[in-house]
Amino acid sequence: MIRSVLDQPGVSSVPDEALMKDISRQRHAALTELYGRHGQRLKAMIDSVVHEEAEAGDVLQETLLQIWNEADHYSPKAGKPLGWMMTIARRRAIDRLRRRQAYSRARECYGKRILQYSQNPRRKADEEFVLNDLRRFLEKRLRTLPQFQRQAVELAFMKGLSHSEIATATHAPLGTVKTRLELGLQKLTQAIKPLRHKI
Repeated sequence: MIRSVLDQPGVSSVPDEALMKDISRQRHAALTELYGRHGQRLKAMIDSVVHEEAEAGDVLQETLLQIWNEADHYSPKAGKPLGWMMTIARRRAIDRLRRRQAYSRARECYGKRILQYSQNPRRKADEEFVLNDLRRFLEKRLRTLPQFQRQAVELAFMKGLSHSEIATATHAPLGTVKTRLELGLQKLTQAIKPLRHKI
């Protein structure tokens, strides 16, 4: 439904507030109309935060879906519909940016650990034991991830594939691959937090 809205914008003279009421009644044409009026502004604001075309498109879809699901929460007393929609889009964009930054930090951390281990395989016996224990722990946690998140993490860290290579190998859009990696690494990061003092 959201994809069809993105593909078919239109413009009429119906006020935004009336369109919001129609959206709250689940009328697709009203969302298409609202997107036709304000889609470019929403996209420009999202672009200014995330600075990446594929992710901006994903965030725009998420924003439209939230508008569709929460249109009945909009109140004219709070301001114009465009302001309400821009707030949703800005929050979605900032959330995406934070997830990307968290993913980058986690990737850097795991990358350093792997590099340290590969460059210095002759560690003390106790360090070797801790690393083996950690590896087994991570392998166990990997198995608990949803299939596509696990696949993305394994291809990135075990096989060393880039995001675009993973997208090609899994026949998935680049934005989807990035989201799977972010979610998988967030779960692994949460799982490993109690062990950080041992690493």
